[in-house]
Amino acid sequence: MQLYIIRHGQTVWNAAGKLQGRTDIELNQNGIDAAVALGRRLKDVHFDKIFSSPLKRAVHTARLIRGERDIPIETDERLIEMSFGIGDGKLCDEWFAPQSPYRFFFTAPEKFPTAPGAESFEDVRRRVLDFIQEKVQPLFGQAQRIMIVAHGALNAGITSGLQNLPLKDYWSGGLQENCQARIFDYDGNAWRLLP
Repeated sequence: MQLYIIRHGQTVWNAAGKLQGRTDIELNQNGIDAAVALGRRLKDVHFDKIFSSPLKRAVHTARLIRGERDIPIETDERLIEMSFGIGDGKLCDEWFAPQSPYRFFFTAPEKFPTAPGAESFEDVRRRVLDFIQEKVQPLFGQAQRIMIVAHGALNAGITSGLQNLPLKDYWSGGLQENCQARIFDYDGNAWRLLP
């Protein structure tokens, strides 16, 4: 069984370099165009089911990728983006600046302090792996291909979690681009990231 993990299309806040977290921002025109283009590229790829974050930018992306095909889309709260707490809406350049206490977000996640009202990387990985075990893995043998449409930090949690990587390697695959897909193969026992 294959699992396609896709990041939502671009939003105004993405373009402005702002942390979105749980803030429910719509896709901008670039995001809409990219999701439509990805949908065209994947139009002949069979998907049995699509799971999405409940945030607008992810659900809209999932619908645009699906197009006219009859594929169910199920939202799940466990796929919502990492909460940055007081960091939501802040400029990334300021939040992750060299003098900021949050500067380790991408470079040394094991040293990243959880901001007030935010989640830790461990929290994110725990909930996404719970989702995978409860909703995705039981589909093995019934489904050929599943899609998840979610968010940058959340998808990194799925990617690193499925590979059982240590926290320091949370971003081993880098920050996924908007409307980029990562593909895993599941043999009923282990997950393997496809090149």
